[in-house]
Amino acid sequence: MRLFLILILSYPIMALSQVNKDSVMIKRLSDEIMTNGKAYDLLRELTKNIGGRLAGSPEQHNAAIWGKVNMEAFHPDKVFFQPCKTPNWKRGGKDYAAIVGIDGKVMNKKLAVMALGNSFSSKGLVEADVMVVADFDELEKRKNEVKGKIVYYHSILDPNMIETGRAYENAYSYRSDGPSRAAKYGAVAVMIHSLSTAPDNEPQTGVMEYNDSFPKIPAIALGPMDAKALYAQARTSTIRVQMETFGFFLPDADENNVVAELKGSEFPNEVITIGGHLDSWDVNEGAHDDGTGVVHTMEVLRAFKALNYHPKRTIRFVLFANEENGGRGGLKYAELAKSNNEKHILALESDDGGFTPRAIGIGCSATQLKRFQNWNPLLKRYGTEVIAGGGGADLEPLGLNDKKTILTSLLVDGQRYFDLHHAVTDVFENVNKRELHLGAVNIAAFIYLVDQYGVGN
Repeated sequence: MRLFLILILSYPIMALSQVNKDSVMIKRLSDEIMTNGKAYDLLRELTKNIGGRLAGSPEQHNAAIWGKVNMEAFHPDKVFFQPCKTPNWKRGGKDYAAIVGIDGKVMNKKLAVMALGNSFSSKGLVEADVMVVADFDELEKRKNEVKGKIVYYHSILDPNMIETGRAYENAYSYRSDGPSRAAKYGAVAVMIHSLSTAPDNEPQTGVMEYNDSFPKIPAIALGPMDAKALYAQARTSTIRVQMETFGFFLPDADENNVVAELKGSEFPNEVITIGGHLDSWDVNEGAHDDGTGVVHTMEVLRAFKALNYHPKRTIRFVLFANEENGGRGGLKYAELAKSNNEKHILALESDDGGFTPRAIGIGCSATQLKRFQNWNPLLKRYGTEVIAGGGGADLEPLGLNDKKTILTSLLVDGQRYFDLHHAVTDVFENVNKRELHLGAVNIAAFIYLVDQYGVGN
């Protein structure tokens, strides 16, 4: 009885001791990353020496080799490729569009445009009157007017939605599904307002998907300023547009996920995954999308090794191939995890850019969320807290394999992300070193806590 009382009375002291230990370790991780971090330098190498990394391109192939060599230099237990086939879409030329007539008056006003990813060539110049619609509802109401027209969707991101990611999700279908929905009624081409929050005229590309039941018509995004002007004028005038695109596919390419691993000392069969995607679009350096997620992943590995940290659970550091226009890297990682009968307890993706970290988003039960939120006092010092909602495109197949796998993501201040997303402006110069490294600090802190305590039931 006396021993029992001693244990009961000493429990708060033991718990406080553990909290202090965790606080000290997280501070060490922070100091290491903020003082000696290599993420910014690695990002400079990736963006300036390799550049844009479209799936199937030589740059994407070189980026995988670069990632493997650099992670090997941090001396994890192992580094390996996971081969996968990826789509091999090519832009094929310089996309073009111009207003060539207004109410019958001939003119030539060039528009800032960019073909949507995975879209097909126009096979020469396409010229037609423009039919502008605010949304899919208007398209359906006016479907009898569509035949022979170029349909323009006014797919602006709702400025009243403070969470820009949600605004993007709401507008996404105009880019992904818009071409086929217009082709269903006889449209000859589609234009959209770039899914952008920028007050500029830089068009933003991004993936679209054809429905095989309808013609595969060309599709372009307009720069925000040109898009708004076209929409306003076409509401009261007949606008005629000429456009040309060149997109095509080659046979699927041979690419690789790059995986580094630290083997767990106590629970080696419980796997924690951290990742970002190596590929980007062809028109920029892919700095925020997703070079920052790539170097976040590499920096956490580097910091753990620099502090001689030996994890309890196996931690994987994954640079995924082909998130942008196919998701083949995430599918291959999940496929191999399933075939190898691996137990993945949690996965985190950084794919929201390298801006100031705000939270760790978690998709899990309410009971688990409450447990994770007990860590908030340790994380808030570094700018984040655990909140509901998280995951990433590369992780979704892993979650489908096993509903018990918890999917998480680093959530950052997203107010500027869609100014740059998929545009020529997504370059190294638009990444802040301190914000980037602070993101790595918060990922490292969270992953350390998951490794120490697991995820519960």
